[in-house]
Parts: sequence; C-alpha cells; structure tokens
Amino acid sequence: MAKKRVVLAYSGGLDTSVAVRWMTDNLGVEVIAVAIDVGQGVDEEALSRRASSAGAVDVVVVDARAEFASEFISSAVRANALYEGKYPLVSAMSRPVIARHLVEQARLHSATAVAHGATGKGNDQVRFEVSVMALAPDLEIIAPVRDWTLTREDSISYAHEHGIEIQATRENPYSIDANLWGRAIECGVLEDPWQSPPEDVFELTRPRATGEREITIGFEEGIPVSLDGRSMPLEQLIEDIGSIVGSYGFGRVDMVENRRVGIKSREVYECPGSLALILAHADLESLTLERDLAHEKARMEPRWAELVYDGLWYSPLREAYDAFIASTQRYVTGEVRLRCESGGRCYVVGRRSPYSLYDYNLATYEAADSFNHKDAEGFVRIWGLGIATWSRRQGLGTSFGKPGGKDPR
Repeated sequence: MAKKRVVLAYSGGLDTSVAVRWMTDNLGVEVIAVAIDVGQGVDEEALSRRASSAGAVDVVVVDARAEFASEFISSAVRANALYEGKYPLVSAMSRPVIARHLVEQARLHSATAVAHGATGKGNDQVRFEVSVMALAPDLEIIAPVRDWTLTREDSISYAHEHGIEIQATRENPYSIDANLWGRAIECGVLEDPWQSPPEDVFELTRPRATGEREITIGFEEGIPVSLDGRSMPLEQLIEDIGSIVGSYGFGRVDMVENRRVGIKSREVYECPGSLALILAHADLESLTLERDLAHEKARMEPRWAELVYDGLWYSPLREAYDAFIASTQRYVTGEVRLRCESGGRCYVVGRRSPYSLYDYNLATYEAADSFNHKDAEGFVRIWGLGIATWSRRQGLGTSFGKPGGKDPR
C-alpha cells in the first residue's frame, strides 16, 4: 500500500527541517519539500541537501518572485498597507502565494495533505491554513510544530541527533523570515520588549552610506515602475530602492504587535524598500486623489491590512476592497523624490504628476492668485449656519459671553 504523500512548505530553517523527519517517523508519510522563492535568497543546492538529509523524498523549488511582486506586493503598495500603522506585512504578504503553490504541488504529486512549520501561537498557522481552505478545502492540513512538544532548544538537539543539517544554534537562536518585502526577526533577546535589538540582528539596514542622496520613484496607476528614470520590474525595483535607503539605516520597525491569536508579541522588522515605496505612494496620492476619495480610502487602508495580516487574502471582502482601491489608482501616476540622510532618515522632498489636482493659481498668495476671496464670505456663512443656530437656541450662545453668563461646559 502506497504511503500518504504530504507537501510541506519548506523554508530550509530549523522547524521545517525537523518537521520533515518528524512526519516521516511519526506519521509514516512521504514528505515532498516545496520551497517557494519569494525573494529570501534560495541556495537550491544547499536547500535540497538539507531537506534530503531530513528525509524528504523529493525537493521542489519554485521561483515566485515576479508573481509575488506583480500580484501581491503591488496591491499592498496601492493600499498603503501598514498593520497597526507600522508593519508593512512582510510575512503576511508572502503566505497566500506560498499557499497557492503548495496546493498546485499537492495536485501535481497526488498528495492528500499539505503541511507547514508554523507554531500554535503564531499568525502563520492561520494564514497558511485559511488560504488552503479557500483554495482546496478537500486537502488535509498538518501542522507538526503545533503537534509536537519540542522547545526551540529541543528542536536543535533533535536535528543534531538525526543528522539533519541546520543553521540555527543555541548561540544564535534568532528566527528569520525574509522575502522581497522585508525581513522579520524573532526569538532570543528580542522576546524581552525592554531590551534594545542588538545590531548584529540587522542586515538590510546597517548604516553604510554618508552624506545625502536623492532618488526619484516613478508610478503608473499606483504601481512603482521606475527608479531615477530607469524602468524595471517591480521585484528588482524593490531590491534596488531597499539597498539605497537601507544603506542610510532607514527601514527598521520595532513594535509590540497584536497577533491574531490574542497574544502581544515584540517584533523587529527591516523593511527599507517597502516603507520607502509606501511613503512615496501615499505622498503621490495626496497630489492626485480628490479630497473625499482620499479620506475614504485612508479609512479603508487599516482594514485591508488587517485582512491580510489575519490570513484572509482569499476572501470576498479583500477582493472587493481591491476593486475599490484599483478604481482610486487610475490617476496615481507621476514621480516622487525622496531624500536619504545619515541617521536613518528618508523623507519626501518633491512630487509631480500629469494628473495633479494642485493648482498653483488657486494655491498661491502671490500676484497670480486666481481664487475669488469674496466667494469665501458666503461659503463660510452657510457652512456655519447650523452651528450658529444651535448656539443661539441650545448651546454656548444661550449664556456664554453675556453679562454674568457662565460657560455651560
């Protein structure tokens, strides 16, 4: 009788490497390790060797960088997506594309189950499993890390005992998740929210550059398309911009974050490219979106970020939000100039668009002023008519300001 086949989302890290051997020994299944390259940097030879040493019967590497950028990250930029106003959804954005390929590989290999290496108190279990439920509700989902009782130190010992090649050590206990959109760092001393992150945990934002530098980012319908006038694919653009602004120390996020499962967690992220692009995009919108449209979109953005953070990429609400957001981006075309300075500073110093709603003749106080100031008198009188009526009949005007009157507040 053929063994059941399981497709595992394989990162090559400690948990997924141990999961290969643990499922093989404890569940009696054949494990196919599927590594999805979303920009984390994949050494296919080393990854295949590590998975094989753990007992995988096959190793598949899928290059999904262009797909990740064009279909997923582009939506995050248009939505100015920052969870709790800070986090640009580094890990959360990659999970739905990984889940999509897990399902595809499960079909190709006649697997009846998919597996992931997320823990029982993290967000990724929700993101992987809900995405698979949406795409292939018939597939069984296995979460070995959630089922075993191993601590991180136990997992390191387990790997050594079974000859599994790993990179994590007791001296370097950090858990890293990286992709095109940034880098997430957990564990070790970072679990104490009072402790400052040691400099050795950072890679993308180590200050190297000196002086100042300006870069110009071009957008077409809300999607980044160029750097300093050079058109390039979005995945390359993210890396190039991240390399520049990160060299000034820009792009670090250190926050206490509310996980979906109800736990507060101290998280450290490096997001130079993503934060710079969202900064630039939001600024271009200030130039090109009509006032009420801009305000309504801004109210929607935190909810969009929450949906993706909570694993609901494949949901009708996220799809509906994207339809609205896409309609807002029709004229978000133009360029934004960012200035980088030592000390981790990156800020907007200029913006322009062929669809700009900024009218110099209306805005200026100089001789070119075309605004009819006389119109303002009637506008203000009518605008304040309701307040004035309330004040006379019920509010401050009934007593405040009169001889002997008191402020009713």
